[in-house]
Amino acid sequence: MALWNKGALAGTGLVLLYTLAISSADAITKFIAAGYAAPQLFAFSGAIVVGLSWVSARASGETQSLRTSCPRAMALRALLTVIGSVAFFYAFRFLPFAEVFVFIGMMPIFAGLFSAPILGEYVRPVAWAALAAGFIGVLCLFPGGIASVSFGHLVALFACLCGTLSMVLARFIGRYEANSLAQVFFPNAALCVAMAMVLPFVYKPMPLGDLGWVGAYAVFLFAARWLLVVSLRLLAAYAVTPLMNLQFVWMVVLGAVFFGEVPASNIYLGVAIVIGSGVFLIWDQMQPTKDKAVAIPLSQRFSLRLWQPRRYTKIVR
Repeated sequence: MALWNKGALAGTGLVLLYTLAISSADAITKFIAAGYAAPQLFAFSGAIVVGLSWVSARASGETQSLRTSCPRAMALRALLTVIGSVAFFYAFRFLPFAEVFVFIGMMPIFAGLFSAPILGEYVRPVAWAALAAGFIGVLCLFPGGIASVSFGHLVALFACLCGTLSMVLARFIGRYEANSLAQVFFPNAALCVAMAMVLPFVYKPMPLGDLGWVGAYAVFLFAARWLLVVSLRLLAAYAVTPLMNLQFVWMVVLGAVFFGEVPASNIYLGVAIVIGSGVFLIWDQMQPTKDKAVAIPLSQRFSLRLWQPRRYTKIVR
């Protein structure tokens, strides 16, 4: 009997923890978005995450782990993190939790599309069938049908596009270096600097309680992004993103408890379809690696120097 891919099992467990951490951070985002502008949350939280990254690296005696051999890819990932974070902030302001999840559920489709040109990880036809089923589930989630699309929905769609591309780049960078902390440090440093430049124009005094929420948000975000980077080294991006749909469970609970949002029955039907397709993709990813085509990185396939790491040594796992 074929052996399960232990790395995929570990990656699956890390993504499960990620969903809990990121859903908690999202709930705080929705709470803060009601009274403050995006720069006020991200300038402070970004600084805290950067500090936690540096402290973690120093505690492990490996401050050099905050360096990167893929500066251009890391810079693009940082830019996408800044744009995507702001877009998600306003998506949570304009839409209920469940409606934002509609677009998070589309991320596996985007990951499959981006993985081919960037990672060379072509999704097999049977896996595309699962992705298509997941998209049908997403349509079931949409309250009121496609005609109910609003500006908030477009913002959420844009946020998920940026977020998915950032995750695919995280997997690309992870092929050449094991510096998971660097992939948390640089995007949040960029977020902190960019938001700090705008902060003087939108700043509102924050009571001690709200500052505590910002600190909690930063801790959840640090944990979530570190877990995601590590999991993306163990699982293909198109397999990670469907499993992330388990966020819906946490989002329903948090939305009901803190915001009084109760999803309709059609949303639960859509979630069942989406999660079912995600389970299949995880099963496909866990099959023995000898049965899978070898992924060829973009830098080898197209020889684009933009993506070429300074030390071109692929990590062997």
